Amino acid sequence: MADGFEAMVDEALTFFAKLEKNNSKAWFEPHKAHYKDAIAGPAGFFADLMSEDIARITGTPHSPKVFRIYRDVRFSKDKTPLNTHLHIMWTPADKDPLAPSWFWGLAQDYFILGMGVMGLQGEHLTRYRAFVDTWGDSLQDALDQIASQGAQISDWGPEPLKRVPKPYDQDHRHADLLKRKALAISGPLPDDWRDTGLLKATVSRINELMPVWTVFDKHL
Repeated sequence: MADGFEAMVDEALTFFAKLEKNNSKAWFEPHKAHYKDAIAGPAGFFADLMSEDIARITGTPHSPKVFRIYRDVRFSKDKTPLNTHLHIMWTPADKDPLAPSWFWGLAQDYFILGMGVMGLQGEHLTRYRAFVDTWGDSLQDALDQIASQGAQISDWGPEPLKRVPKPYDQDHRHADLLKRKALAISGPLPDDWRDTGLLKATVSRINELMPVWTVFDKHL
């Protein structure tokens, strides 16, 4: 049954549709209180509740974060000041850069739940590549399993390399995974989320992505 968060989703989509046509601080300021009350506030409550479910499912405490509506435009060609989406992330409390995080995203063209390791550099990227080299078969099996549930590797993060990095062979059986500097998976929220409730629908997608999370957690 519905849990009330459908109102947050509907408010967010309506608000962002208007914001896309009026993306300026001048428009946002008189609508800021409504955004906080109808969207940001409920999102924070949803994030807190979901952090408890994620901890229960994974056995690992997670900290929630609702992303700010204000964009960082310092290094962007697009200078519009506000985000037209609602994003939430849950990160493991141990702060290991290679501990997979969970991501929930809502916009006009997507409504997804994802998970993965992002923006790997230096020793963390080296560790990821060694993981793929050693445990790539287990990872690929898990990826195949979640693909049957409608999830797939996401294009979040930096562009993959064009060639397999040294010291690995160019014809490595997991060449595509070795070329990546991040690995995230995502899938849409279930179509019946309004009937089951947003919390249960999100938990359902988390459970479907757990095979990949388990391989990460055990071996990465």
